Amino acid sequence: MKQKLIITLYALTTNAAAFAGTAFVNVNIITMTDESIVRGQTVIIEGRVIEAMGPVESVPVPGDALVVDGTDRYLLPGLAEMHAHVPEAESPDLERVLALFAANGVTTIRGMLGHASHLQLRRQLLDGEIFGPRLITSGPSLNGNSVSGPLDAEQKVRSQHAAGYDFIKIHPGLTASEYARIATTAKELGMPFAGHVPVAVGVEGALDAGMATIDHLDGYLAALMPSDSDPSGGYGGFFDVLLAGQLIEGRIAAIAGRTAESVTWNVPTEALFEHRVADIPITDLQNRPEMRYVPKATAEQWLRTRERQQNERGFSPAIATRAVAIRRKLILALHDAGAGLLLGSDAPQVFNVPGFSAHHELAFLVAAGLTPFEALQTGTTAVAHFLGSNTGVVAVGRDADLLLLDADPLEDIANTRRIHGVMLRGIWYPARDLDRRLTVYRQQDD
Repeated sequence: MKQKLIITLYALTTNAAAFAGTAFVNVNIITMTDESIVRGQTVIIEGRVIEAMGPVESVPVPGDALVVDGTDRYLLPGLAEMHAHVPEAESPDLERVLALFAANGVTTIRGMLGHASHLQLRRQLLDGEIFGPRLITSGPSLNGNSVSGPLDAEQKVRSQHAAGYDFIKIHPGLTASEYARIATTAKELGMPFAGHVPVAVGVEGALDAGMATIDHLDGYLAALMPSDSDPSGGYGGFFDVLLAGQLIEGRIAAIAGRTAESVTWNVPTEALFEHRVADIPITDLQNRPEMRYVPKATAEQWLRTRERQQNERGFSPAIATRAVAIRRKLILALHDAGAGLLLGSDAPQVFNVPGFSAHHELAFLVAAGLTPFEALQTGTTAVAHFLGSNTGVVAVGRDADLLLLDADPLEDIANTRRIHGVMLRGIWYPARDLDRRLTVYRQQDD
């Protein structure tokens, strides 16, 4: 009778705004504080935080709460996408991109190509004026085209800090002196800088400079080249894939250990790399269900980009296979050495559909040797530690950015895609409502 009452109440509660709070009843909790599952729990959400949690028999459900049946389901923190590209506020793509992230359980995104409009967007997302994840934003990227000398580099860092951006984004092309001035100015201001590793700097230089994150494992393959090689690695193609035949795998442990000794974290974006270079049949990528949310012109552009990549002189399936294998060994070595890893796929990019690609990234991390729990840490507790946020754990007093799944992700990481609903800052969105939000973005067949 009790179970029937819960289900009936859940079926009738379609408007979360009409209720004073939310109660997940008889749910299995993956708190992410450890690898255990706490079964048969009730979790009470009031406002934007977790107010109470405990065994279903001992935690009363407020009479004015929205009741969500958690039986045979798994509650865990929402995921973070730590390398996202967010359209400008006036872009017709903005709502679609944000909705795709949120519908996939991504409750925090770090925008890695900032725009002035993102400062207001960040507040609007946090306040619930716009539907989507909370936003951590960079300023416009500092790169070889946007920076003209060390003094200009310093001025741009100070300007972005004054404007209120969360961190500095580094793109390729900076000179060693420009990068050094960015690093010293950013550290003086207490502003993180993150992204690509300039060729003139290299991984060791980036680690020494205190870079907050290195994204894409940029520069790591060049660091595995023989000692008598060009320090820049020469022309290596897309994230040095063409260097794979020359790399010394025995150097992996040393560079992983050196990274662990630094303050720098890594955002591997393995989905970006493997979707572009690995021997995945193009029809498999094109026929994925999430591609229905990608405009046809964009899908065609992604196809052309991948074709150009795989037709580049010096590229071969064998080279790509070795590059993928070495990158996976790097990911595992970084993890085993204690270097910080953060979940990020680089979306939207080539066959990386926002939100969906985060789940592919989790699968690639497991393929590299992490357990499902360890992979989930990169998108939950690790992100909370890195950002100093109140998210990332299911516990009383923590922010209510949550993900409810229909199957255990610790048993199979693919179960992160079996989404029953998502909670954004205390507001519950069941899967059916999320699906309705996405319907408008589905591409129609000609």
